Amino acid sequence: MSSHTSCIALAVAACALAAPADAQTIQRKDLSVDGALVIATTAMADCKAKGFAVSVAVVGRNGEILVHLRGDGTGPHTLENAFKKAFTSRTFRIPSGEMEDRLKKNPAMGAQYLTNFTTGRGALPIKIGDDVVGAAGVSGAPGGDKDEDCVKAGLAKVADQLK
Repeated sequence: MSSHTSCIALAVAACALAAPADAQTIQRKDLSVDGALVIATTAMADCKAKGFAVSVAVVGRNGEILVHLRGDGTGPHTLENAFKKAFTSRTFRIPSGEMEDRLKKNPAMGAQYLTNFTTGRGALPIKIGDDVVGAAGVSGAPGGDKDEDCVKAGLAKVADQLK
């Protein structure tokens, strides 16, 4: 076999090994910034109508901030807390308040040491079907249950788009 033919054979073999035979792309839906803004502003308006000054965070599929709003008259901690609630909800795919129960059952739970983790109630995952595409968190109402109710109002506003 000539050296030229050997080089060609080697190149063909390398190409065949380099690419998986069944490589496919991933198709998915993501939360748009427009949808996130509707969720955030509706949640904030719902809380405001109830007399609560709050901050709201909506994160996307990877926990990245899509919308972050600090309400008039809120403490500076509410902005960070709203984000931590949303991030926790998104990354664990559950309402943020469920982390408190998990921690009570397992006080050595390693997740409590993660950056941006909280057990505070007030955030819910955003789902399209069974796929969690983000989360929304609220902080500032007198109790996480009230924060969560405002998130529910925000999600209800876009429920028809989350299919």
